[in-house]
Amino acid sequence: MSSQLFYEDITEGEDITPLVKQPTTTQLVMWAGASGDHNPIHYDKDFALKQGLPGVIVHGQLSGAFLGQMLTDWIGERGYLKKLSISYKGMNLPGETITCRGTVTKKCIEDDNHLVALKIWAEKPFGEKTLTGTAVVNLPSKG
Repeated sequence: MSSQLFYEDITEGEDITPLVKQPTTTQLVMWAGASGDHNPIHYDKDFALKQGLPGVIVHGQLSGAFLGQMLTDWIGERGYLKKLSISYKGMNLPGETITCRGTVTKKCIEDDNHLVALKIWAEKPFGEKTLTGTAVVNLPSKG
């Protein structure tokens, strides 16, 4: 976990700290057990190929969880994730690097809440976005 981030430290347009993941087939099996998503496209290569896929694919929700981790790592223990919305745009494969990124789009104060809106996404090694979305976090203030 990073050091605590404060509302006053953020500027609109800045990029947040990225998170890099390389999911394995073992992680996919563990995610299937934890999430209840036992679709064979996530663990059975022959089944996935018969479905026209390039092989076993990473659960979209697991990639979405990586985006959530990126945000909670970035905001620190005193911040909290208020809203997370994602759309699936493509597939990730086990062993393939997934880089989660985000950019601050807006800052505002509402009812003593120090809110930061972000554009977020997950991408493949050559920049193809497989998830896109938005988030709102509430950060502590130095004041």
